Amino acid sequence: MTSTMLVLFSMAALAGLWFLFFILPINLWITAVFSDVRVSLINLVFMRFRKVPPGLIVRSLILATKAGIKGITTEQLETHFLAHGHLEQVIKALIVADKANIGLDFKQATAIDLAGRDVLRAVQLSVTPYIIRVPAITAVSVDGIQLIAEARVTVRTNIRQLVGGAGEETIQARVGQGIISRIGAAANYMEVLEKPEEISKRVLENGLDAGTAFEILSIDIADINIGHNIGAKLQIDQAQADLDIANAKAEERRSMAVALEQEMRAKVQEARSKVIIAEAEIPMALSHAFRKGRFYK
Repeated sequence: MTSTMLVLFSMAALAGLWFLFFILPINLWITAVFSDVRVSLINLVFMRFRKVPPGLIVRSLILATKAGIKGITTEQLETHFLAHGHLEQVIKALIVADKANIGLDFKQATAIDLAGRDVLRAVQLSVTPYIIRVPAITAVSVDGIQLIAEARVTVRTNIRQLVGGAGEETIQARVGQGIISRIGAAANYMEVLEKPEEISKRVLENGLDAGTAFEILSIDIADINIGHNIGAKLQIDQAQADLDIANAKAEERRSMAVALEQEMRAKVQEARSKVIIAEAEIPMALSHAFRKGRFYK
């Protein structure tokens, strides 16, 4: 055997071994066995033909097993991967939920993930509440004073409502509406400034988190500023409107008086014209009388 043939044989042997280890992920299977994860070597081979990365499936299964989460099969993991789910996020979320004694199973976690929500972040927020900041809200009390309030809503995730539940925008809108309603019912703006916690308490009692993906723990009025005196502004506007109406009516009466004056002047001028015409006819009448001999001494 020549050296060239020996080199070609060695290269072919290496290529064959590489192909064998690529098709048969023996290292991955050995890792799974030593991690107490039961998965057959043939199943790992078939995963490649199903275009499922066996490494991801085995790592996810090992992670779940080591965390004490039972009942998850390779078929379930493959199905979720083929549905374009985030396996690692789901497994981590299950681990966090298990450690925090939150009731979350694999089916529910995958449903949340496929719904487009970050299931891991949702579980973390269920354990550690966070704050939703409500933009500045403008409302007017009964006495016409404008108040500008800023609120902070402390919430935690409602796992059961994550699929189909409304998001942060709904919470912000409902809290804003509730604050506007409560400020609008206050007889005096001083009541709001003195006891902002009353507004928080009343708004919280309205069950604003119904149908949302969150549970409201508290509503805090962070700041209240006084705006314009809307009542006084409305009175000024009304007075200006009344003044404009009065001016319009006065202008109308003036116009009517001017028109009447012009009409009277026209009548006087017409009367004067008639007098001038009559005076011009007197000489003619006298001349006619002389011609007819009707003029007598």
